[in-house]
Amino acid sequence: MTLAKRLGLSAQPVFLIDGSAFIYRGYHAFGDIARSDGFPTNALYMVFRLLFKLLRDETPTHLVFFLDGRGPSFRSDIFADYKANREAMPEPLARQIPPLLEGLSLLGVPVIVPEAAEADDGIASLAARFGAKRPVVIVGADKDLKQCLTDMVVLYDPSGKAEKLVTKAEFTAETGIEPASWPDLQALVGDTSDNIPGVPGIGPKTALDILRRFPTLEEVRAHLDALKPSARAKIEPRIEDVFTYRELTRLRTNLLPETSLNDVALRPIDAKALRKFLETFEFRTLAREAEALATGAPLPPPAKARNDARPSLFDAAPGSKPAADAVPTIPLDALPDLAGRRLALVPVPAGFCLSFGDDELVTDAAPVGLAPLLAKASRVAVPSVKDLLSLDTAFGAVPLAAWFDLGLAAYLLNPEQRNYGFERLRDMLFSDPSVDAGDVAHTDTARAAARLADVLAGRLEAAGLTDLAARLELPLIPVLVDMERVGIGVDLQSLAAFGAEVAQKLTAIEADLHRLAGRPFNPRSSQQLGEILFGEMGLAPKGKTPGGAASTSQDALERLAGSNPLVDRILEFRKLEKLRSTYLDPLPRLADAKGRIHTTLNNLSTATGRLSSSNPNLQNIPIRGELGRRMRQCFVAGPGKALVAADYSQIELRVLAHLSEEPALLDAFAAGADIHARTASLLFDKPEADISRDERRQAKTINFGLLYGMGPQKLSRDLGIKLDAAKAFIAKYFERLPGLSAFYDGIVESARASGYVSTLAGRRRPLPDIESRNSQLASQARRQAINTVVQGGAADIIKMAMLAAHKDAELASREATLVLQIHDELLLETPEDEARAAGARLAALMSGVITLAVPLVVDWDTGPTWGQAH
Repeated sequence: MTLAKRLGLSAQPVFLIDGSAFIYRGYHAFGDIARSDGFPTNALYMVFRLLFKLLRDETPTHLVFFLDGRGPSFRSDIFADYKANREAMPEPLARQIPPLLEGLSLLGVPVIVPEAAEADDGIASLAARFGAKRPVVIVGADKDLKQCLTDMVVLYDPSGKAEKLVTKAEFTAETGIEPASWPDLQALVGDTSDNIPGVPGIGPKTALDILRRFPTLEEVRAHLDALKPSARAKIEPRIEDVFTYRELTRLRTNLLPETSLNDVALRPIDAKALRKFLETFEFRTLAREAEALATGAPLPPPAKARNDARPSLFDAAPGSKPAADAVPTIPLDALPDLAGRRLALVPVPAGFCLSFGDDELVTDAAPVGLAPLLAKASRVAVPSVKDLLSLDTAFGAVPLAAWFDLGLAAYLLNPEQRNYGFERLRDMLFSDPSVDAGDVAHTDTARAAARLADVLAGRLEAAGLTDLAARLELPLIPVLVDMERVGIGVDLQSLAAFGAEVAQKLTAIEADLHRLAGRPFNPRSSQQLGEILFGEMGLAPKGKTPGGAASTSQDALERLAGSNPLVDRILEFRKLEKLRSTYLDPLPRLADAKGRIHTTLNNLSTATGRLSSSNPNLQNIPIRGELGRRMRQCFVAGPGKALVAADYSQIELRVLAHLSEEPALLDAFAAGADIHARTASLLFDKPEADISRDERRQAKTINFGLLYGMGPQKLSRDLGIKLDAAKAFIAKYFERLPGLSAFYDGIVESARASGYVSTLAGRRRPLPDIESRNSQLASQARRQAINTVVQGGAADIIKMAMLAAHKDAELASREATLVLQIHDELLLETPEDEARAAGARLAALMSGVITLAVPLVVDWDTGPTWGQAH
């Protein structure tokens, strides 16, 4: 039923759309939607889905799309800090505005951009004028629009989880005030999103109580003595400011005097051009709907997105099947023959939801009985192979080649998302305009997984990623599961002793901090620390928080190091506090009955392909200095066993030498030279024998720093030199190593041409911001391009080494087991009398997994603790 019928309107309403609000909502709500080349399309998708719904459901004759006027509005002249906390339009959103305007024109939708005003002001002006004679529907959610409500003007938001329709009668019944008093309410309460202060201590409840008695600020000012003393004390000193705030919240109603009804009448749809436009942005479902909209043919409503975290513009598809938890559960012996079938399997509370073809069912079969049946299938699509193998070892009976891991596939296609859970992936079927859900209903579970597998498999093949998944990433999963299950031992007594020492040092440092500050304070409190450093001591801050306060972040304090004894002691305190809170206190609680820690190794968490570790994070165990040595001493082999630690030597620089073919690096690695000393020799025009430790340190800093996108500012801080000197240092580096300069430039140019970069194993990382007009985003993308190619190549190699070690017959015969991976290092546990032989075999495997233009060198040793083996 249309809004006109539901509201009993006498005429077809005029629809006024707050377009600026919806483009921002789409940008934030659908952050993962982009064209296959990386061009962002989230805002476009939100707007066209909204418009298609309105055109389909309401068949309007008059509709206009409003955008905010460019530059500051008149409100900035009234109050300089108006919206001062708002950032400029994000560049990925700004890129969507020109095609948005093109698409609206093809759809026949008029667009109005009020000059030096906001979209809301244009809406309020036309609502006041048109609403005097005919119904008006404001399509928006901004609370400021409530002041426009009249008997003929309603506020409608169809884009949230639940449709919202507000009439004047409902507004007054809920608030007890008239819509005209809404700006007065906002002025008293304030609005943090627009940086309008309001009156401190006056909340919505108090403000409403006041305005129910005195509906305008003028009446409030005239009756200040009638207010409660507490409210009067807060309002009276600020009453004149409140009038200013009202001017900021009150919408203009005198704009667009020349705009007539004819100007907001919908024009005919250019169906052919609109369809081509929508297909260009890969809005395939919308493209199919475009012709029906133009001809007036009936449109089936699209399926509803499952993920409640997303706003939905849609109604559920008719005839949807019941959810998986409502499907009857059948036992193992009632399952049909699965041999040769393409299946999908999703864990659900009642057991496992299965689909094959058009059928979907739930079985409560135990993994030990179900797995042998699955092993006969030609493909088994699941949300996560790793989760199933971790759940029950019985799933190991399914051949690796039969699994299709939905999360892994989605990760390889777009490693920036960070969330590859089944709910988000299923949501993609119904929210990603480039995906055709087919006949899958929004309540389907395993059928949705099967459809996702078809979509993702096609995309993997098109992107050339099928081989990477089959040969490296999928085979690595059982390796990770085995490592997590085995875990690594910890010496609880050593941890306790080390923890006691650190606690004692922290107490001593805290007393020293109080003495240096001249008073007691909590060194863990950023606010208290900031007051002392920047307020009482007058230090110049080296950064600000998003809220504008002086920053006491680690980076900001490191930039202040050496300027004040208190800063240096705080940095020392934080290092010890992090060690205590991250490792010394939690690790004993995480150990099992055998004194072993079982970290989670995450294979879908980094854009470069590196593994990460969590619960606890053992990738960040300190490695340098006395603290690092002591910490690693706390990790031990089991009784009668030893640890073998094997570490690639400068693997990222070796990958760089291989890819760049820079002669100086190739020669140095071929000769087994000290790469940093050789680089220092080139930079300081000295023989290697005459290079000082400090000169080698500087060369090492720039060798590694440029891999991670270090710029002259950071180099100057790290080396303690002036900015001009850092710039000259970088220029000389590339002058003496021209192959690197050409290599880095080539990576960036390749990324610009293709929109992504690739690693040694063929891993991809899309970089849509590489061509951004925003210099900060473009610069970040350039750094990411270089870092991904080199660090991602190193990540590929260590994964190859893990596979080689896991399946090696000799290591297996020596009962050598992988227990940990830390970036470029592998840790084995083996019987003591096999440790030396196992270490030599592991080093040989690691150095031979790939042939580069330079040798892969592995340093290794053994010992009863990680510290001794490392």
